[in-house]
Amino acid sequence: MNRRFCLTLDLKDDPKLIEEYKRYHQEVWPEIVQSIKESGIEDMEIYLRGTRMFMIMEVNQHFSFEAKAIADQSNPKVQEWENLMWRFQKPLADAKPGEKWLLMERVFKLES
Repeated sequence: MNRRFCLTLDLKDDPKLIEEYKRYHQEVWPEIVQSIKESGIEDMEIYLRGTRMFMIMEVNQHFSFEAKAIADQSNPKVQEWENLMWRFQKPLADAKPGEKWLLMERVFKLES
């Protein structure tokens, strides 16, 4: 059974930077896509409204945020991508130092 996680992060309020960020995400580096899939993330989407981003991740039973963080730390290409993306991103006001994407709390689900 898959699980879903929703996360949020802001971009810097600069239209040129936002357009550049969007261009990078139209051609994500293959090493990044591979690391995402290898971690157990089966589907991922990012939405943008103004400067606020919203990510939806569908993950398999093997996925863990801790294991993904460890794998990312030891992958030079992922570190290069993350450092590049940090040029565009801005932490939320309640983020701890070094935190980027923050988990969102589900407050409603339509039940059948």
